[in-house]
Amino acid sequence: MALADTLKQLQELDVNDIDFSRVGVWPLAGRLTLLVLVVAVLVGAGYYAWVGDLYDKLEFATNKEQELFVQFEKKQFEAANLDAYRVQLVEMEETFGALLKQLPKDTEVPGLLEDIDEYGRGSGLTIEKVELEKELVGEFYVELPIKIQVQGGYHEFGSFISGIAGMPRIVTLHDFTISSNRDGAGLLNMLINAKTYRYKDQGEEG
Repeated sequence: MALADTLKQLQELDVNDIDFSRVGVWPLAGRLTLLVLVVAVLVGAGYYAWVGDLYDKLEFATNKEQELFVQFEKKQFEAANLDAYRVQLVEMEETFGALLKQLPKDTEVPGLLEDIDEYGRGSGLTIEKVELEKELVGEFYVELPIKIQVQGGYHEFGSFISGIAGMPRIVTLHDFTISSNRDGAGLLNMLINAKTYRYKDQGEEG
């Protein structure tokens, strides 16, 4: 069949007369048209799938690039500040060492109790009790509770507390209780729960 005849059949083709159940007996022009449409659909679907896959890969690569860029900036910052970090580490080690020196050893605890007693008497207080209570073993240190009971006036109490706070060893004061003296002499009783700490030795159980 000549090309002119095929084109003429395409022009004369009526869509309403198409019977898809009899494709095998369609004129050549109809079959060619159907073939072109099928090929176009297949090519379009393949192209869409290919482009979609490329888009997913592009999005993944973009996100990965951003992640690597953030990591690079972080490492670059760390490298630029490495010397400063080293200086800070040395300072932290020195500070930690200084704090450890402020924690009394077992052999120093009796002397610490004597120092507290002397601070109280030097402040003009009457010392009724300075005694060590049961140790409390924590995860990294041992807490040593100290019960302090003194008698005097507000001014003497303030001087005593200031002296304790300025001691070279770490002593913290908790739970102040002040009450009137029963003998009517105008003095006050003060009960303090103090705490000092020592570094936990290996093998001690919490």
